[in-house]
Amino acid sequence: MFTAGLLLPERAQIPVAGASRADWNPRTFWYEPWGASGVHKGIDIFAPTGRPVVSATAGIVVFRGELKLGGQVVAVLGPKWRIHYYAHLSSFADKPWLVASGTPIGAVGSSGNAVGKSPHLHYTVLSLIPLPWLATRQTQGWRRMFYLDPGALLTEPA
Repeated sequence: MFTAGLLLPERAQIPVAGASRADWNPRTFWYEPWGASGVHKGIDIFAPTGRPVVSATAGIVVFRGELKLGGQVVAVLGPKWRIHYYAHLSSFADKPWLVASGTPIGAVGSSGNAVGKSPHLHYTVLSLIPLPWLATRQTQGWRRMFYLDPGALLTEPA
C-alpha cells in the first residue's frame, strides 16, 4: 500500500476556480519574515471571497475544521503521500471524504490569522516522506525537506 501511494500519478490543478498563475506571487514560498510561522510555507492565491476552492488532486479529506492560524481549513491526502492544505476558507463544501481533482471543497475567505486581510487561499503541499535534498541552510531550512513549492506543481485545469 505504501508503494502504491508513491506510484500514483500526481497532476495538481490550480485550486481556485478561475485563477491563473498571475493570482499569486511565486517568490512568497519560503519567504521570511512571515509572522508567527517565521517563513511562508505555501503560496497565497488571491480571489474574491466566496470563489470556489477545489481539490488540486484526487485524494482523501483527512481534516476539515478550524485551526488558530489557518482558520477554516481542509487537508487532503493525495498521491505520493502528500498533504494538500487549504486555509483561510470562508466556508466548506458539503462533499464526501473521497475527492477527485477539481471537486469543490470550500470557498476563498479571510479566516484565521487572515482576518482583515485581502481574501485568499493559502495553499501548502506537505510531504509525509522526508525529501532531504530539499533541506537548506535558510531559516527553518531543515523543514524544507517536508514542504514542496506548490506553485511549481500546479497546472491550469483541463
